[in-house]
Amino acid sequence: MKKKILSLALAAVLTAGMLSGCGNSSAASTNESNSNASTETSAEDGKTYNVGICQLVQHEALDAATNGFKDALTEKLGDKVTFDEQNASGDSATCATIANQFVSSNVDLILANATAPLQAAAAATNEIPILGTSVTDYATALQIDNWSGKTGINVSGTSDLAPLADQAALLKELFPDAKNVGLLYCSGEPNSVYQINVVNEELTKLGYTCEEFAFADSNDIASVCTNAVSKVDVLYIPTDNTAASATEVINNICAPANIPVVTGEEGICAGCGVATLSISYYDLGYQTGLMAYEVLVNGADVSTMDVKYAPNVTKKYVASRCEALNITVPEGYEAIEE
Repeated sequence: MKKKILSLALAAVLTAGMLSGCGNSSAASTNESNSNASTETSAEDGKTYNVGICQLVQHEALDAATNGFKDALTEKLGDKVTFDEQNASGDSATCATIANQFVSSNVDLILANATAPLQAAAAATNEIPILGTSVTDYATALQIDNWSGKTGINVSGTSDLAPLADQAALLKELFPDAKNVGLLYCSGEPNSVYQINVVNEELTKLGYTCEEFAFADSNDIASVCTNAVSKVDVLYIPTDNTAASATEVINNICAPANIPVVTGEEGICAGCGVATLSISYYDLGYQTGLMAYEVLVNGADVSTMDVKYAPNVTKKYVASRCEALNITVPEGYEAIEE
């Protein structure tokens, strides 16, 4: 009997304790604990992510951006992330094929490295998050009016736009006595067209006469470049993927003609230029990888993410070409390794 009374008393005490623990503060505490557990689980629940990468063409700048992106995500996720890396060999139609394959595979995120892959990915899906990199102007690429810094769709990313007015000023600093500047670019790359329009205006303000020399693709670069060097004192090339893949052709025409080339980025400059105001494409890709982590793991809404820009630009030069052309490089320029 005593044992039975003791058991009933113990049960009453336990029941009272359970009832007193059902107050608001305890419930809030429980919810907070669940929330914290959920946040931790989202990053450590063993989930794996498959990321599709479409790169327009193989060249130094785009390769560096892809490597930076992969390094950032791998550092964050280790073996929980896999990459389906595809190269379109400079063909827009191939970009579309690759993007559609990623959609069919239901990848978790698409990295579009350059403008054509970005356009292809945006056309292929409005659901899978897309991050661009090495894209100069998202408003131009995606035909967005009233640009606010956000796309409002399933796209964000990083821009490789260096300050174009400062690039024009660099050209003026190096070639104050030049009269005619040739603007060499691919007419099939919307972001190259955008840059040329801006640089043309900036150089005109500085007193230069500018003439545009547009090539449709790599097949007519040689003929267009040959025509250009016969008419100008200096050539300017923007961040143009087709030009970046043909720097040897351009250099073989410009060097014998003693025509200096100022470029929009370091990779083209290394191949055929004398100087550039350039960003780090590796850093740009790395920054994009950090954005991807926020989307994949922390649930960031890509449509509301601001497009980000390279934090730093650097004046750089190619010593051997500057010496061959008797160009005096002011202080503050960093030599490009040759």
